[in-house]
Amino acid sequence: MLTEEEKGVIRALQGDVPLVEGPFREIGLRLGMAQERVMTVIAGLIERGVIRRVGAVVRHGRVGYGTNAMVLWAVPPERCRAVGERLAAFSAVSHCYLREPYLEGRYNIYTMIHHRGTEEDCAALIDEMAKEVGIEDRLVLYSEREYKKTSMEYL
Repeated sequence: MLTEEEKGVIRALQGDVPLVEGPFREIGLRLGMAQERVMTVIAGLIERGVIRRVGAVVRHGRVGYGTNAMVLWAVPPERCRAVGERLAAFSAVSHCYLREPYLEGRYNIYTMIHHRGTEEDCAALIDEMAKEVGIEDRLVLYSEREYKKTSMEYL
């Protein structure tokens, strides 16, 4: 159960954090709290596992990552953990999930890749990944347009 104070801090973190020298001081001013208290509440939320971290949402295209691809991999169930961990270790992979294999009944590992090069360069990286994990059966979906990219708002 969250306290009202914790809910207030979570709400403040869900939106845009102020781009100032002391963002937690600014959040504290908005909430009527000292900066130290805001940071203590955040640390408690992390310690309890309510939140994992406080981080930025990067607009990939604006920092030079022009090619994004979601790759769906058909991985034998007994290899999912090992393959998922290896795919997740690639620096170009921002997300790696195990999912129920609904699409065609076989694609169960999903990776999101952000690449600075062209689609052809990204395809070469995906081929390298496939060779390393020994999985050839995959479906590559390249992003064509971004309609929305925001942090989730839970409260």
